[in-house]
Amino acid sequence: MRLAVLNLGISVILIAAANAAFWQTVLATRPQPLFVAALAAFALALINLFLTAVTWSRLAKPALYVVVLASAAASHFIARYGVLFDRDMIANMVQTDLREALELLNPGFIAWMLVFGLLPCLAVYRIRIVRGSWKSRLAEPLAVLLGSVMILGVVAATAYQPLASLLRNHRELRYQIVPLNVIGAAVSYASRSLRTPGRLEPVGTDARQVLPAGSSSRRRIAIIVVGETARAANFSLLGYGRETNPELARQELIVLRNVQSCGTATATSVPCMFQDAGRAAYTSAMATGRENLLDVLQRAGIEVLWRENNGGCKHVCDRVPSETLAHLDLADLCDGGQCRDEILLRGLQERIDEVRGDAVIVLHMLGSHGPAYYKRYPSAFATFAPACETADLARCEREQIVNAYDNTIRYTDHVLAALIRLLESNAASLDSAMLYVSDHGESLGEHGIYLHGIPYAIAPREQTHVPMLAWLSAGLRRQIDIACMRRHADAPLSHDNLYHSVLGLMHVRTSVYRPERDLFSPCSQLSG
Repeated sequence: MRLAVLNLGISVILIAAANAAFWQTVLATRPQPLFVAALAAFALALINLFLTAVTWSRLAKPALYVVVLASAAASHFIARYGVLFDRDMIANMVQTDLREALELLNPGFIAWMLVFGLLPCLAVYRIRIVRGSWKSRLAEPLAVLLGSVMILGVVAATAYQPLASLLRNHRELRYQIVPLNVIGAAVSYASRSLRTPGRLEPVGTDARQVLPAGSSSRRRIAIIVVGETARAANFSLLGYGRETNPELARQELIVLRNVQSCGTATATSVPCMFQDAGRAAYTSAMATGRENLLDVLQRAGIEVLWRENNGGCKHVCDRVPSETLAHLDLADLCDGGQCRDEILLRGLQERIDEVRGDAVIVLHMLGSHGPAYYKRYPSAFATFAPACETADLARCEREQIVNAYDNTIRYTDHVLAALIRLLESNAASLDSAMLYVSDHGESLGEHGIYLHGIPYAIAPREQTHVPMLAWLSAGLRRQIDIACMRRHADAPLSHDNLYHSVLGLMHVRTSVYRPERDLFSPCSQLSG
């Protein structure tokens, strides 16, 4: 078979077999046969152009193997979970640890890859490519180039307006079409990642701790709990019909009701919430190229510690003391290289006792990370049943998936309540605070979407509306008016507030501190 014919055949297979979700959206919004045919010709020309560009000489078949396998994997996640592929999704995939990746390799994924990945690759392997003379090897790609450009031009000239309207009103389409979505996202991610890193940009070089008049001279410790994949919609503290927060409901909390995340995936949200730039100005380069909140706190003389029970701190803890707890492999809390979040409390009292001055400790939870929700909580917290007990969500009813997810929130409730009790036990010797906020939310089947990572501009509210809670010890409640804070509980907030609220709580003054973003500033009863 001529290589040009093989490329065209693979392009047809990809258009037909790997893009079910794309065509489903198109047919649901603009089912006119002529328009669908024009769009198919347009997509076919683009894919064929790409394959022609990457299939040269003896590297042709390996290139096709990579494209076919990547397309099969992408089409699986789009079809099963409603995943959309952009640069942030590629970053999320690259930064996913082995444990999380293995949870996605379920029987459904393997079967899909056998049918849509391995079988086409075997067909390519069996085909003998006819090379021809050097003239034909040069003429063929030129002919493909000219033919494809002509098709693109004709479609653009005759169907530009409806095509532009479709893409404008359904922006998800550009993230659905395989393999162009994966190629574009991977190139964008690689181009940004391969940029030569510059010098680390210092932030808050003037940071110092300034105790206002009337503040306590006792040690002050703030615990920042970074939640994982917890959405506000399933917190009973925020109005959810099920009692998912029975233990926290008994605590004197400040429940912030209208909080938006910085991103829809951990790789974006975690480094973003520890930057002062805010979501509007944040770029992924800041994660490695710019100092963050922990650097500023440490410069001001505050002791800092990061405790990890997730896939890493995403460079936030690169320059401060940190410890990963999953390797402890404690029989009562860990299984198969994964530990439940109560491990974050194991040894925490000893860490508090070691602190000589004021401190900020970050606890990074595993939380409600999917799709294997059932692994995130012990059997004692299987409150809602029956629960989905597989990572292959397609094998479960939506009610079972929601039950498993709600159990993870119920367990998070328990861990946070236990943390508060631990801090209360230290009330005689120190003032303490807990700030909890999730990194992003989660889709549980709404609009046919599962998991998270949808591009922020089109992300559903379930992925961006996150819970944020604050608890203050009795000593701090004498310095911060809790009733005042509750009166502001419905104000629009975001991850942007975390940075400045922690600086304010720890009395750190610096030129980058913005009091209007400090949750505690309007309700402080201290002077100065």
